[in-house]
Amino acid sequence: MGFFSWIVFGALAGWAANLVIGGRDRRRQGCLVSVLVGVVGAALGGLLYRLVTGHEKTFEFDFPSFGVAVLGAVVLLGLLRLVLTLTRRS
Repeated sequence: MGFFSWIVFGALAGWAANLVIGGRDRRRQGCLVSVLVGVVGAALGGLLYRLVTGHEKTFEFDFPSFGVAVLGAVVLLGLLRLVLTLTRRS
């Protein structure tokens, strides 16, 4: 995938993950944050996919790759939310 494709793919994955994780009290995140969350989430999802299945995941514009990217972004946003919650209580 080219650079522009990663930006579009990351923005879509980050936006979808924010919808899943956010719930009713979802905070709007900017486009740049969505791209970063989506791209980092795609890398995290690919790592998790390889750890679970033992196969490497190559990312193309297809639904399985999108699902892995969204899953990784959901895990990333969940971890970030957990860390923020724990630091606010301290």
